[in-house]
Amino acid sequence: MTKLNLVYQDIKQKIDEGIHKTDSLLPSENRLCELYGASRDTIRKALQRLRDQGYIQSQKGKGSVVINRQQYVFPVSGVISYKELVQRLNFSSKTTLISKDQLELPVECFKTVDPHAKPKRVTKLVRLRDMNGEPVIIDIDYIDTEVVPDISQEVAEDSLYAYFEGKLHLSIAYAKKEITVEPATEQDQELLHLQPGSVVVVVKSVTSLEDTTAFQYTESRHRPDRFRFQEFARRS
Repeated sequence: MTKLNLVYQDIKQKIDEGIHKTDSLLPSENRLCELYGASRDTIRKALQRLRDQGYIQSQKGKGSVVINRQQYVFPVSGVISYKELVQRLNFSSKTTLISKDQLELPVECFKTVDPHAKPKRVTKLVRLRDMNGEPVIIDIDYIDTEVVPDISQEVAEDSLYAYFEGKLHLSIAYAKKEITVEPATEQDQELLHLQPGSVVVVVKSVTSLEDTTAFQYTESRHRPDRFRFQEFARRS
């Protein structure tokens, strides 16, 4: 194992075990160099990896602060699959297919995201997402059967985007999204281990191909105590 990986793994383990507590400062870069017998460049790369994976946040004039890992940071913009995101964040994850049906697209459910949505035959997938051993998201997907005739359980529990792009060679171009807060349904309460009266954060999205065909309609229902949705905006 390289020195960089040793430093990264050791600091990460100490954060996971609570030795470096949430909201506490990590030792300074100079002190970390002494502790690990490593160069400043190695320490900085290890800290950058910890920042990228949501373990620490840099504060100017203070150093690196350990942040709350119980909340997962999801980007608002961009078209990225769930599997790509958890791999980027280095989380352990499991997807379970709860149900699969073919039916007509519930157009009214997506009217605010896509006012021009029309009835079409779709495959409905209901999938439960576990992150770090905890159920946190219910994904409900409606996929146009004219574009994607069928989806196996293996694909549904792995990565739809890998299948769409890698096997079917679809060119996914963009998505429209809407974020709301809604009362938790009985299914939300059961699958996400929520109490009656709880709420969920609902992200509805409509994903389109390069030819502008809207082919995937998704309703993602998130535990609100486990997620922060972030966006970076620059004043023009």
